[in-house]
Amino acid sequence: MPKKIQAIRGMNDLLPSNSEVWSEIDKTISELLLSYGYKYCRPPIVESTETFSRAIGEVTDIVEKEMYTWKDTSGDSLTLRPEGTAGVVRMMIEHNLPREGIQKVFYDGPMFRHERPQKGRYRQFHQVGAEVFGASDAKIDAELISITHSLWKKLGIDVRLEINSLGSSESRSSYKELLQKFLNKNKSRLDEDSLRRLNRNPLRILDSKNQEMAGLIAEAPKMIDHLDEESKLHFSILKNYLDSLGINYEVNPKLVRGLDYYNKTVFEWVSNDLGSQGTICGGGRYDGLVEKMGGNPTPAIGFAIGIERIALLINDLKNRIAKNKPHIYFIVLGEKSQIESMRLSKKIIEALPSLIISNDISMGSIKSQMKKADKSNADFALILGEKELSNKQLSFKPLKGQGDQQLIKLEGIIQHLQEIL
Repeated sequence: MPKKIQAIRGMNDLLPSNSEVWSEIDKTISELLLSYGYKYCRPPIVESTETFSRAIGEVTDIVEKEMYTWKDTSGDSLTLRPEGTAGVVRMMIEHNLPREGIQKVFYDGPMFRHERPQKGRYRQFHQVGAEVFGASDAKIDAELISITHSLWKKLGIDVRLEINSLGSSESRSSYKELLQKFLNKNKSRLDEDSLRRLNRNPLRILDSKNQEMAGLIAEAPKMIDHLDEESKLHFSILKNYLDSLGINYEVNPKLVRGLDYYNKTVFEWVSNDLGSQGTICGGGRYDGLVEKMGGNPTPAIGFAIGIERIALLINDLKNRIAKNKPHIYFIVLGEKSQIESMRLSKKIIEALPSLIISNDISMGSIKSQMKKADKSNADFALILGEKELSNKQLSFKPLKGQGDQQLIKLEGIIQHLQEIL
């Protein structure tokens, strides 16, 4: 017997039993972003490797160790996208979209990183991201945070907001030198990862998950205390907006995010229910990235939401989906009834698109079809046999104790469903 082929480690199947939850999450996020005037875009999954090395930074773990990169037959280096922002920035520049005014876009799809798989963190993972180009005021920072705040309320997720400011590129550079000086004085207290990052990306040391590093990090100088005046004002305005919106937050001076392109505002929404990988959404400003990628200077900000992590947090969403969508199981007996059931199903779905209709295809007995109807957790059964068809009727049977079985005229079934649902 041939050996079974299995999925690649860290790249998981989305099974039919979970697909409704994912669809509902995607739908909720998309509807919310559309209502705020964001437009959908779809950059390719594969980009030139330079798109990511230039945007994310050559000395980041993502570029050095985690990207899926190869050379095509022309010798060009290509990469499966490890994150979404770089591709959207490339798209904005290539099509000169910022010239048309402020751009508010969102996207979704799979990302790829070759890292150790763990709960809610896989080698193929899915994100929905939103980006705004051309707006420098803290008002848009607050809008993006407000959108995500509304999303958690809609999905019933309990998370907390952490914010920080990384200042301008100049103040960040000055702080980086100050931090390196402090860390070099305490080199003996650094772990292996921190020693590797010391001269290349010292801000990432502040984000260390090693508890033995917590004391040293607490003693380190804080970026928030070394901001330039403009960044201080920007951060103060953002906090005023959040206070006015009733959005609770915690200023976390250790929050730096994992990508080199951030400046000024950075934020994360964090859950206590996912262990050390508790961030379900993160974002911030990247005002210098468009210019760094070859475009004109353009302020920009965005966020990305991890769909796998959200799905882990939503335990009752399947039940809420089931309650929101009435489910009808069509039990059919006889050859002529099969054709009529198809015609009726089509008419009902077109008239009542919020319904779920399962038209039985087993061709079994009425007893076996009733068992399938019960197993499907349907709310009602429509029963159509040769006798009912000859009388131009069908039986309507509640399956969860909502009333008695009754005969309904074929032409009256849509009206009947509209009245009871």
